[in-house]
Amino acid sequence: MRCLVAWFPDWPLVAAGIPPDVAAVVLHANRVVAATPAARAEGIREGLRRREAQARCPAVRVVEEDRGRDARAWEPAVAAVESLAPAVEVATAGELLLGTRGPSRYFGGDAALAELICRTVDEAAGQEGCRVGVGDGRFTAGLAARAGARAAQRVVVVGRGESRRWLAPQPVNCLGPGYEDLADLLVRFGIRTLGELGELPASAVLGRFGAMGDTARRLARGLDERPVVARTPPPGMSVPAELDPPLDRVEAAAFVAKSLADELLYRLEREGLAATMVAIEAQTEHGESLVRHWRHDGALTAAALAERARWQLDGWIGVERGGSPTAGITLLRLTAEEVRPDDGKQLGFWGGVAESDEQAARAFARVQGLLGPDGVVTAVLGGGRGFAEQVRLVPWGDCREPPPDTDARRRRVLRGPSAEAPPWPGRVGGPAPAVVFGSGTEAEVLGPDGLPVEVDGRGLLSSAPSSVAIAGGARRQVSGWAGPWPIEERWWDRGGRRRARLQVLLEDGGAYLLSRERGCWTVEGSYC
Repeated sequence: MRCLVAWFPDWPLVAAGIPPDVAAVVLHANRVVAATPAARAEGIREGLRRREAQARCPAVRVVEEDRGRDARAWEPAVAAVESLAPAVEVATAGELLLGTRGPSRYFGGDAALAELICRTVDEAAGQEGCRVGVGDGRFTAGLAARAGARAAQRVVVVGRGESRRWLAPQPVNCLGPGYEDLADLLVRFGIRTLGELGELPASAVLGRFGAMGDTARRLARGLDERPVVARTPPPGMSVPAELDPPLDRVEAAAFVAKSLADELLYRLEREGLAATMVAIEAQTEHGESLVRHWRHDGALTAAALAERARWQLDGWIGVERGGSPTAGITLLRLTAEEVRPDDGKQLGFWGGVAESDEQAARAFARVQGLLGPDGVVTAVLGGGRGFAEQVRLVPWGDCREPPPDTDARRRRVLRGPSAEAPPWPGRVGGPAPAVVFGSGTEAEVLGPDGLPVEVDGRGLLSSAPSSVAIAGGARRQVSGWAGPWPIEERWWDRGGRRRARLQVLLEDGGAYLLSRERGCWTVEGSYC
């Protein structure tokens, strides 16, 4: 995805109103995080301690870091860019990014768009200094913007499909925050440029450096961790209604919810936004606060939002309290918690949406309102080494992207365009089994001598499989077998696991995928 990054160097000093010809620094934790060009001319750099900076320039002006001030000062620049292009994402105060596909076509190309954004940010900031980079992905575009600052260029555009070649001579220490230790280790191994890192085999990098190394290799090859997304909803996207007298009937509360849904969607439409997740909140006379979050793959309409509010109220009042609430509802609030640019809705091939699809969606959503979010689920295919791991059950209406992982490094890998982003070494190739078994279906694999077949530490079988017994049944002769394929997952963690898979073809026509873990054979899948 083509991406544009606008970066204003040393933005905290600009936000503080200090001109570039005054020697000044911004400190955080007693270290320099930003310096004016005049201070840099005196030898001051980021990372210096306060006394070291003052020793190099005794007259330097010291400003304490204030991220709230920086963000408030950066908001006019973001608003100005949003008037030219949608889906602007704020990375931090002083840096924003956006996709260039539509805006670039409208304004006459990447270079013309970059020049326009650069001028727009400079006007909003009140001084020149913005640097803009364009490339195939946010990482490439961000490095291009910083390369422009070093080369005194306002705009640097990396050609389409040339990101990997452009990144090749860049040093590995430009991977950014969080990769300092990895960059130092790569340099000690003799890998000094991103081009050298990108040429390494994916399996070798993942096995030696883990998920962080695999992510760094992706960045070095011009691939991103995740796509550009929109900002959080602007203020004012919450619509409350105080009810006096309190309401204790679903129909009356649903009537109020319908008017709130119309008002909320009207506010979103004025901003050119569409809600993908809303919070429905109700408060009672006894101080009870009931909140439920509703997510939808597409944009929620006013009618759909009102229906969900009615179903949720019906679930709270009609089911949980047996149709007789303990107290009337005194406050009802609808809040848009996640929004995206309103780019319309893709209709069916022949135009419109089938009526049966709408009826099914309403029925599922109503059942979900009665039973809770996990009451209705959808099977979604994804990545994984085991076939059972490649199926996830996602609550109806939830985003079908891979869920966040408890391991932060792995979470950065899973933010790619699909769950297939990791290389999944050791996964058995296709075709997939016709039936995938859950855990607990045991098997017994015997060799020609009648002894159990085992797998040693090097992934080798103790003997050739001769017969197999599934779930305590009769022994069945093996006519052919393949494997084993050993897997060692999360070897750096105590929670890791080791297993080996084996494919067997039986004389009676059966074909199974077997897995051995902790000294036991289990059936992972059946091919017939």
